[in-house]
Amino acid sequence: MDRTASTNAAAAENFTAGRPHVARAPMFADIETHLPLWCEKRLSASLDHTLRHWNGKDDIWIFAYGSLIWNPDLPLEETRRAKVYGRHRSLCLWSTVNRGTPECPGLVLALDVGGSCEGLAYRIGASSVRQEFTRLWQREMARGSYLPCWVKTHTPQGNLRALAFVMNRRQPSYAGRLDDAHVLDVFQRACGRFGTTADYVRKTVEALRGHGVYDARLERLVTLFESSLVAGS
Repeated sequence: MDRTASTNAAAAENFTAGRPHVARAPMFADIETHLPLWCEKRLSASLDHTLRHWNGKDDIWIFAYGSLIWNPDLPLEETRRAKVYGRHRSLCLWSTVNRGTPECPGLVLALDVGGSCEGLAYRIGASSVRQEFTRLWQREMARGSYLPCWVKTHTPQGNLRALAFVMNRRQPSYAGRLDDAHVLDVFQRACGRFGTTADYVRKTVEALRGHGVYDARLERLVTLFESSLVAGS
């Protein structure tokens, strides 16, 4: 066993055997009060505000960094490897429906402040923008956990302006920076209507690899979690 494998195995054993105490995720039993679903009118107003400077004729780019990579569900005219600076991919958003419950929240990805993030840039044809973005808003902006922002995006073919869903730090669903033990605890416990946080992260890691992108922290978390399953079997 090489040094890296030994380190991972030891960390996994410490996690499963010692089960370190980690701070529990906040309880969101009253989620409908603290973070209610946005109504159609509010979603439409948010979309209109985001597109207020769009001329209705130009195609629009989207920066994908999480589930939009492996499940875009959009008509894509073009895909490019892309990178943004000043934001990084982070498991910093509590999920109480899709990847967890109010009693046992899961985690999903958002763009948080600092660093940089490699992902994909998708070009959406102008004729599809209104219809497809309405569906996209229903998917990504259901509770306003993100801030839709236009970000400078670097691609091998040149720089472009893309829409990105950035973490809204004012929301109670913002988890902040969690240590590995805390995230692994969520991997072990949380499951929502679309499955577990661990599965969500695995799919993201695999999709990133497929495009030649390596996210060191997500890779480490998946390795530690899989090692813990072996150690606990």
